[in-house]
Amino acid sequence: MARNATVAGRFYPGTRSALQGEIERFTANDVPKEEVIGVVSPHAGYIYSGLVAGTTFSRVNIKDTCVILGPNHTGQGYPASIMVNGSWETPLGEVEIDSDLAIQILNNSEYLEEDEIAHVYEHSIEVQLPFLQYFKKDVKIVPIVLAYSDSTVYKEIGSSIARAVRETGRETVIVASSDMTHYESQESAKSKDMKAIQAILDLDEDALFNRIKDLKISMCGYAPTISMIRAAKRLGAQETELVQYQTSGDVSGDYTRVVGYAGVIIK
Repeated sequence: MARNATVAGRFYPGTRSALQGEIERFTANDVPKEEVIGVVSPHAGYIYSGLVAGTTFSRVNIKDTCVILGPNHTGQGYPASIMVNGSWETPLGEVEIDSDLAIQILNNSEYLEEDEIAHVYEHSIEVQLPFLQYFKKDVKIVPIVLAYSDSTVYKEIGSSIARAVRETGRETVIVASSDMTHYESQESAKSKDMKAIQAILDLDEDALFNRIKDLKISMCGYAPTISMIRAAKRLGAQETELVQYQTSGDVSGDYTRVVGYAGVIIK
């Protein structure tokens, strides 16, 4: 299957030249690249979250393959869906799925199911791709979409990813696609988001899950982030850094109902 770009022209520019220019505005080629195991990156329209995503990926030495985990906003497909064949299209070209790694992850997991339906209209993975393509034209991906479930499911999927990465010997970066608090005041959103971010920085997936539940934090990609943290820890993660945090209010000037965006790297 060739998965067509579905939010080009809406979340980001729909032509190659315009998209290239937009990414150049949000990224820096003169910053040192770091060896990174995991990343948290936002997935809103580039006008709002592009600077956070671009600043974060500018710090990352993009590997041959990126496993990208996104939340399921559409409600379609299986709860834990992985694509193992085909390619994804953006205005910058096609991104091939790393079938060998994807199949190994699928075989390792009790919960993942091969499924394309969950991915067709889901934007959370697609908006990450142009940044990856900008820094590594021949990057491959493994796309995984997660719906709401129990934390044990997310952690098992993370462990399955780490095991497959070791078994295949792939040079891999694991990306969790997530926005933070949705449509609360700047003060409320930032307060809640910093508590969730601290759990990520502590590499404590259980604390993240509990804070999301107890504080009613509307972080849409907490499931992908839990899986990413578990995988990163299994792959030897030791250091974390909040690269950048901002809200939609920092762009629009309206701080009454904002969405939060965080860029985190795990080394």
